[in-house]
Amino acid sequence: MRQKKFLFIITYICFVSTIFSQIETNQREKLNFNYGWKLHVGDANNAQQLQYNDASWKKVNLPFAWNQDEAFKLDITELSTGIAWYRKSFSLPEHFNNQNVFIEFEGVRQMGEVYINDTFIGRHENGVMAFGFNITPYLKPYPEKNVIAVKTDNDWRYKEQLTGSGFQWNNKNFNANYGGIPKNVYLHITPKVYQTLPLYTTLGTTGTYVYASDFDIDNQEAVIHVSSQIKNETLKPVEAQLQVKVEDMDGNIISTFTGDKTMISPNGMFDISAANKVSSLNFWSWGYGYLYKVHSQLLVNGESTDEVVVKTGFRKTKFHKGMIYLNNRVIMVKGYAQRTSNEWPSVGMSVPAWVSDYSNKLMIESNGNLVRWMHVTPWKQDVESCDRVGLIQAMPAGDSESDVTGRRWTQRLELMRDAIIYNRNNPSIIFYESGNESISEAHMQEMLAIKNQYDPYGGRAIGSREMLDSRVAEYGGEMLYINKSERIPFWATEYSRDEGLRKYWDEFTPPYHKEGSGGTTHENVNGTNVKDASAYNHNQDAHAIEDVVRWYDYYEMRPGTGERVSSGGVNIVFSDTNTHYRGAENYRRSGEVDPMRIPKDGFYAHQVMWDGWVDIENPRAHILGHWNYESGVVKDITVISSADEIELFVNGKSLGKGEQSKQFLFTFKDVAFKAGNIKAVGYNKSGAKICEAEKITAGKPAKVKLTTLERPGGSLANASDLVIVQVEVVDAKGNRCPTALNMIDFDVKGAGEFVGGIAKGPDNYIGSKQIPVECGVNRVFVRTTDKAGTIKVEATSKGLKKASVSIKTHETDLSALSKEIPSESLPSNFEKGATPKTKSYTKTRQAVAIVSATANSNADEVAKSFDDNELTEWGNVNGETSTITYALAHEAKINQVVLKLSGWRRRQYPIRISVDNKIVYQGLTELSLGYVTLNVEETTGKNVKIELVGEATDSDAINLVEITGKVDAAGLKESSNVKQLRIVEVEFYESL
Repeated sequence: MRQKKFLFIITYICFVSTIFSQIETNQREKLNFNYGWKLHVGDANNAQQLQYNDASWKKVNLPFAWNQDEAFKLDITELSTGIAWYRKSFSLPEHFNNQNVFIEFEGVRQMGEVYINDTFIGRHENGVMAFGFNITPYLKPYPEKNVIAVKTDNDWRYKEQLTGSGFQWNNKNFNANYGGIPKNVYLHITPKVYQTLPLYTTLGTTGTYVYASDFDIDNQEAVIHVSSQIKNETLKPVEAQLQVKVEDMDGNIISTFTGDKTMISPNGMFDISAANKVSSLNFWSWGYGYLYKVHSQLLVNGESTDEVVVKTGFRKTKFHKGMIYLNNRVIMVKGYAQRTSNEWPSVGMSVPAWVSDYSNKLMIESNGNLVRWMHVTPWKQDVESCDRVGLIQAMPAGDSESDVTGRRWTQRLELMRDAIIYNRNNPSIIFYESGNESISEAHMQEMLAIKNQYDPYGGRAIGSREMLDSRVAEYGGEMLYINKSERIPFWATEYSRDEGLRKYWDEFTPPYHKEGSGGTTHENVNGTNVKDASAYNHNQDAHAIEDVVRWYDYYEMRPGTGERVSSGGVNIVFSDTNTHYRGAENYRRSGEVDPMRIPKDGFYAHQVMWDGWVDIENPRAHILGHWNYESGVVKDITVISSADEIELFVNGKSLGKGEQSKQFLFTFKDVAFKAGNIKAVGYNKSGAKICEAEKITAGKPAKVKLTTLERPGGSLANASDLVIVQVEVVDAKGNRCPTALNMIDFDVKGAGEFVGGIAKGPDNYIGSKQIPVECGVNRVFVRTTDKAGTIKVEATSKGLKKASVSIKTHETDLSALSKEIPSESLPSNFEKGATPKTKSYTKTRQAVAIVSATANSNADEVAKSFDDNELTEWGNVNGETSTITYALAHEAKINQVVLKLSGWRRRQYPIRISVDNKIVYQGLTELSLGYVTLNVEETTGKNVKIELVGEATDSDAINLVEITGKVDAAGLKESSNVKQLRIVEVEFYESL
């Protein structure tokens, strides 16, 4: 028996030795493959060949869209399209031995064909998603030269070669077309038994999945799970096991654990896992980008052979009773619908990762908590940026504006699958968007199945725009309108479409732009003209006021105001964008910041309105405009504040309290300008001072001032890094002159080159070294060269003292297989702090349940007026009594009635409301974007009657026109009878 046992041990040792003769223990490497490319715009015969002469091609580093210098210079529909080639030569590392080499493209627009050493490797066509290939068989060993060639085509009309189908999201209105390779490229070197990459379409693999469960938020504990797909490309079975190390942001290993051992057959692929309870966790939160490095080590027969490092965060979510919970605290969506291109002048979307962080962190600084990327999946750089800055994301797959069938629908399914697999470890993604418009229940079920298959434990909700009556979608919400629910969260997927140029303060300030003037050259999709472009040519003051007016409707229905609530909404857009527009310029100016991310007044308006998870937690005030008017100007002053009262002072003299409207607006009529200062002081209901804001009168323009925004840790000498140079015209004391419009001449010397900025004027001044300030300030980009040194930027303006600034650039690894990835060392943002333990809202009123209703007309449909479904309604039949009576669950002291009436944005109804036969309200309902709140005479009763007492009237006071040119009917789909009372939803409230 002992002899048999000895022989077994010897046999096992020999078996293991045989395995290790095939398995190299070289660890995985991820290499930056962005440097040393060449570009040719246009087709080039035989450009894929190894010996092709590319000496005349332009040298570029990626990411680089070949038409990026057209960004904001040209209308989106005029951006250049066509074929472009990229080539690069490289040699494998000297230590390379029996390993795999994978190439990962974060994305190519629209189509990319990849060749290695004259051999066609594969094609990717959706223009959005990351993809990759195993290029090992096609490579030459060290030190021989390899050549990769990529043919791209960004034609708007590009068709999928196999099916002849176009891609719905390759759309001239929404998806700015920066062609070529506008995103990062990496090489991955792995052993032959390895953890796969999350690049499903081209590799058929799902990578590593990290998630948490069993949260104990108060005690900072959770169970961390790691599941990794292992592929064995050897001829022998192997014993595989995961060993996991969790590393915090201070570099401490806070937990180490292993999973079960699993045998994986030759050329087999299998998912293995490990899990453990981990303590002392910092949970990812809004404005608190706490991230961990989860080291997933693959042990093959007990030896570490491959390690994948996943940078991720852990947070608990719940979607319940119409509300969103993050780490056990209710959060109301307050954010932006941002174009996924997230583009900048002259460089398009291809910016360094730190610039993405800067832009996305500004949303946090405006007190936004969510970005809804529009129409297509964001690129990985923005996804990871939101992780760092603490910005919640809603991630779409791909769409235009309608449900589709056939191949175009399966393209959307495939893209959602690939995007979920690729991005499921990013904690900032909390919503998956299946469509930019309502989709069928069957299609929603297919999307839900994808989420449940590939991200069953990520704590995310999948839905689509609208979906108001869906029983499959996990969230929904229309654009523009206010929706409420006591089931799933409804938040507006875009609202407040108005546009305004940052250059225009108001009608009293140079260049004295008349509010709303300018017209437009825009045509709707159906070829009709925009009849009234005034809403798209605002001054800053009017645009900011509109932001407040539009947000108030959501704030009024926030969590805490009843059982059915709104979970908020996203303003379209955050930064002005090189996409569909309706105003005088050739780009959309709906942003709260301009294309160079200089804030408009609307930015500060949102800071005031959104300073809290739900309710206001930090009172603020902001005075619209400036205090440098011309002598004799008398104008209304508007203060935006979350205080209960605002008092205005000019040079210390009180002008009294402002007239409050829409909760946050305080108006002071006919204020005469007097040089000095203007101050707004905010008080609470007890009369205590809780906030203030002040503006001063700047002196005459005296000099130019330059400041820089740079990469944390210093600018890199890689011919790709950017520096934002801000130029201001200031007075002798250094105060910005807010009415200055001076022309500035830039000169750049040393280790950098001028790129440019944007301003109103010829070609929007794109690429021009002469550019004016607007409202006293502007910004330009300067790009580093590949030589470390000093960049000197000088700015001059006629009659002003010139300014200069020096920027030091730092050497970095620019080799073809660079080991330095600039994004990996960027810091996280912790400014908001960890999730507070306190409740985020105060309950303001008590909803009174309805148990039944009666009506003489359409009696069978009365329940549709209180069924928590905004796609159903009760209405009296033509000519029949327009009265409905509700029986309440208990006798209540009713003081408010909330109604959603069909045609809410265009129809006003004369109604009378009675409680137990006592009239408590009679009047004409206001127009709204959803609900109207009627304050009624407080009366105790158990039955409430609502009746139409005249003919309804229609109005176009709220003028909303679709991009198609169609005016939305706001629920008036079947009848325009003015003698009908049509109730979509009704709610009754009593005081607490």
